[in-house]
Parts: sequence; structure tokens; C-alpha cells
Amino acid sequence: MRYIVTSALPYANGKLHVGHVAGAYLPADIFVRYLRLKGEDVIYICGTDEHGTPISISADKEGVTPHEVVKRYHDSIKEAFDGVGIEFDNFSGTARPPHHKLSQEFFTQLYNKEHIQSKVTLQFYCEHDKRYLPDRYVEGTCPKCGAGGARGDQCDKCGQIYDTTTLKEPVCKICGNTPIIRETKHWFLHLDSFRDRLKVWLSGKDYWKENVLNFMMGLLEQGLIERSITRDLSWGVPVPLPDAEGKVLYVWFDAPIGYISSTVEWAEAQGKPEMWKDYWLSPDTQLIHFIGKDNIIFHALIWPAMLMGQDVGYCLPHDIPANEFMNLEGEKISTSKNWAIWVDEFVKEFDGEYLRWYLAVNAPEKQDSDFSFKDFQLKVNTDLNNTLGNLANRVCAFTVKNFDGKINPCEFDAESQAVISEANALLSEIEAGYKDYQVKKNTKLVMDIARLGNKFFDERKPWSMIKEDRAKVNETLFVCINLLAKLSIAMYPILPKHMLRLRKMMNLSSGFAFADAYGTLQSEVQLGEIKPLFRKLEDEEIAKQLELLKASSKAAPAVEYAPIKESISYDDFAKMDIRLAKVLEAEIVPKTDKLLKLKVDIGSEQRELVAGIAQSYKPEELVGKTVTMLVNLEPRKIRGINSQGMILAAHSDGKIKAILPDGGGSAGSVVQ
Repeated sequence: MRYIVTSALPYANGKLHVGHVAGAYLPADIFVRYLRLKGEDVIYICGTDEHGTPISISADKEGVTPHEVVKRYHDSIKEAFDGVGIEFDNFSGTARPPHHKLSQEFFTQLYNKEHIQSKVTLQFYCEHDKRYLPDRYVEGTCPKCGAGGARGDQCDKCGQIYDTTTLKEPVCKICGNTPIIRETKHWFLHLDSFRDRLKVWLSGKDYWKENVLNFMMGLLEQGLIERSITRDLSWGVPVPLPDAEGKVLYVWFDAPIGYISSTVEWAEAQGKPEMWKDYWLSPDTQLIHFIGKDNIIFHALIWPAMLMGQDVGYCLPHDIPANEFMNLEGEKISTSKNWAIWVDEFVKEFDGEYLRWYLAVNAPEKQDSDFSFKDFQLKVNTDLNNTLGNLANRVCAFTVKNFDGKINPCEFDAESQAVISEANALLSEIEAGYKDYQVKKNTKLVMDIARLGNKFFDERKPWSMIKEDRAKVNETLFVCINLLAKLSIAMYPILPKHMLRLRKMMNLSSGFAFADAYGTLQSEVQLGEIKPLFRKLEDEEIAKQLELLKASSKAAPAVEYAPIKESISYDDFAKMDIRLAKVLEAEIVPKTDKLLKLKVDIGSEQRELVAGIAQSYKPEELVGKTVTMLVNLEPRKIRGINSQGMILAAHSDGKIKAILPDGGGSAGSVVQ
């Protein structure tokens, strides 16, 4: 049996926060470390997702190339992973030429087998920026659940995907204007042609997490729609067709192919370029994708269909353990509001394995969880410092003081044997937990072993017995040393650095297997240098972090300016007729939350128009106010209303606010 374990490719457009690590990366790293303790053949593959509209937007705003954006965040993300001990066999990126080549081959194979077909479709187009608005270039209200802030391709709240043009109250994310709909040619993956094969494949997945399986079976029952897999962009994998100039592959088409291209890169680094096939083209391989719940549809539907369509024997996902989300101090993590704990900054203040422990204890496996600094402090201090650390320190210190750091093997009495048996029973449960990705459960079980050791030590009272029965004290210490040895293996997948340190304190080998945990030490143990395993987190440093978090979220975000457009002549500017207008009436446009219907006086006449400023003003607040208006804009039907002009507005604090003149002037006055 071989294993390919992957984590969702982190997007190279921002830093890594604790929610990312908790969802897709720490659980995978723990599982991989467990498999290696079992002697399994496993590779852990990842890389950065380096295409798509957000990267293009960032590059445009910063005035740099997408490659520069990608390089910066790829390095930052990898550094953050290193800080918390997430170790990949290969960490690549999707902007590399080998990935482009493989992605184009995937597309060509599906196209040649008629699983991909082109058609002219409708798409949002921004007249202001003169560009099509794929996916995340547009934002609005979800047509499925009605949630605001929905992306052009998927709603974060309900997880549904939809045709972009069905998005309600769409807004261009570049300029904030309402886009129009235009025709454009794109290529579509016909998922319905894989429906039967997908259904058969999913029918044997009753061991999957309930949230994943139920979601997918529901989609299959509803019927599968064709999915656009190309975009009007310059950044990405070019579509390998002669009539597809200016088109690239949709980021969610090429991103999962990155699992394979990264494996190819790994095989080449081993000096065995064809070795990747031993994993991806073997029926004995278990492919396991660790993801967040927002990625279910891509990994459990679109990606398997893409693999099936290659007809070369690619292994299909064996399991897709999708986790829920992690919140922060009771609120949803928001990168835009800087309400997040950035991993690279966190590990400068605290040991990265303290974070591993807390995220494992608080893993969002079945429901959303919450990161709390106070709870983080509590779990580190009580679990690591006071329970495990206390057991190691007191046993080792007592051994050094009374036996010169040397403990000899001995026969166990019934009480000692019962303790060892109980610990081994807990080890069996821990193994089952690792196999089923139940990290949270295992943090309790390993602490149960540590608590068992502390209880045994307290009950045997070696400090009272040392003068009367040194042999019995030796037995007590030997039992406790054995418990620590078991813990050093059982906890290694979660806290690898600290468990190796613990084994070094006991002069135990750094080469071990999980099976070794069930046995007992057979030779003399000569302790090495004794140092505290963990440290107590003080109230002051936690308070400092809370203050920094609140301060950073309140601080005004860095202003991001849209690039200045091409120069125009004065004659072009003079064509615009901008006047002051007095608002006579205002009301919400029915079934919208962003649009106001206004009746305005422009001096010579009265007009009706629609303005997307309802989230900034109540209708009654605008009545009687003077606004700035472009009066010679061609009328346009919006929600059945003939909008005769445009209110000039600006983005402010995430909202669109009308430009209200404060220098006087009557309705109809020309703005010059």
C-alpha cells in the first residue's frame, strides 16, 4: 500500500493564518507522521496555488507583475509552515512550466474525448475598466441563499456554485461600478457525462465524513451542470487551442493538477523521473486530500471527473477529510479587517509546537471552533506544562537526585502491570484516532496517559519510600519512565520536536516505530541532561497579544488605490455634463439591499435614477440633500427602472458614498 497525502494548495495572495493551519495542514502533517511511524510508504505533497483573479488584482493594484506577487507569498507561506513544523516531501507552485504543460495535457485529453465543449456565454463586463469580470473580479448577493459579499463563482456562506451572471446586485471589485452582461466564448467541462461513474465511486465511501458525503450525494441527485473551465485573463495557464487567444484555464481546473505536477517534481529531485507513476498510476495507492469545507465540491466532484476523463488509470481520492472553519475570539477570521493571527508573526512570540497543540486540541473536525488567546494559554499551561511537563520533570529530577539518573529494568507487581496495561489500551484508542483523523480525540487520550503517570507517582509516594525500599522506588520510576517512553511515541505526530527532546532526556533512540510504544524498556535507562520540556505562558504576554490583535483590527487598513487610467483629452472630458442635483424622493428598490431609487431636481427638469448607495444612506437621509450627478449618461434600465443619469460616488470604509458638495450651489449648477 502506498499513500499520497495532500493539503489544499494555499493561495499565493496572502499570508498564512491559524485557521488555514487548523483546517488542512496540521491534520495532514499529523496523519503523515503517524503513517511513517507505522512504516508506510507515504509522500506528502503540496504547493502554492498561483493563478486566478485575486493575484491579478493584487498585481494591478501594486503595479508589479503577478510573478512578483506569487514569489513573495510562496516564500512567506513556506516560512510559516516551517515555523510550525509542517513538513512536505515537495512544496511546489502552479506557475512553473512543468505544471502548465501537464494542465494543458489534461485539458487536451478531456477536449479530444468531447468532455469539454465550447459555447458563447454571457459574462459580466465592466465598461469603466473595459474588461470582462471573471469569478472574483465581481461580488454581489448569492442567488441561492441571499448572503451578501458572495463571490462571482461561489458563495462562502452556503458553499453553492452558480453561473456568475445569476449573481444579484453585482459590483465590479476594481472600480465598484455595476457591470453589464456581454457575450464571450468559453469552454465547459460536461460533468453530467461522468455522473454514473461518480455515483458508483461515491457509493463505496460510507467511511467519509458525513458533511462531505451528504453534500456530494445531494449534488448528484440534483443533477450536474456543465462547468466553465476557462477565463478571460492574461495570468494563468493558456488554453491550448488556436481559437482561444486571451483565455486561460480556470484556477480550480489547474490547481488540483498541481498535486500531480508537484509529485513529478519530487520524483525528478530523487533522480527517478518516472517514480511519480508508482504512486499516481497504482491501484494500490490511497490518495487522501485534506481540505477545508469550502473546497469540497472541487475535490469530490470536479477533480475526480477530471481524473476519470484521462483514461490512463489515475488513482481517485480514497478519502477527503474536510474540516470546518476556525473563528478568532468569537468572530469570523477576516483578512481584510486584519482580524487574524498570522502564523509567521505568532511563531516569533511562542513556540510553534504550542500552536500545534492548541490547534489539535481545538480542531474544527465536526463543527467550527474558536481560537481564544486565554484558552490557548490555559491548554498550554494545564496540558503541556502542568500535566506532561510535570510528569517528566518530577520523575527525571527524582531519578537524578536519588539514583544518579540511572533506572534498572525490574519485575512489575500487579499494580504496576495494571498501569502499563491501561496505558497500552489507551495507545490502541490513539492509533484508531490517528487512522480516522481524530486529532482532537487523541489530545485527550495522550493526556490521559500523562495523568495516569502522575496519579501512579503520587499514590506510590517514592519520596516517602526511598529510605525504606529503594527497589520498590526503582520500580515506580521505571513504570513512569516507560509511560514517558510511550508518550514520546504516541505524541510524536502532534509534537515531534518536543517528543524527540523527551527521548533525548531519557537517552532513547530517535529511530522508533509506533509498535515500540506497546512494549516495555528492556535495558538500563541512563538519563541525559534534564531540562523543562515546556514553559508556562504568563498573563502579561497573553494580554499583550490581545491588545495587539484589537489594535491591528481597528487600525485603518493600508489604502489601496486603483491604477490611474490612460490620459484623456480635455475635449473628451468636456463631453461630460456634471451638475448639482437636489434629491426630492428616495426609496429602496424592492428585493435589493444596495439600490436606491431617487427622484432628483436638476434645475431644468426632474429625473429618476438608480444609485447603489443604499448601504451607506437611509432613504430619508438623502431627501433634501444636494448630490453631484452626471446628467448626460445614456439612460439604462435597472430593475425595470429607467435610470437617467449617475450619482457620482467614491469608495469609503468599504462602502460607496455619494459626493456631497459643501460649497453651496443650486440644483442644475454646472460642475466645472
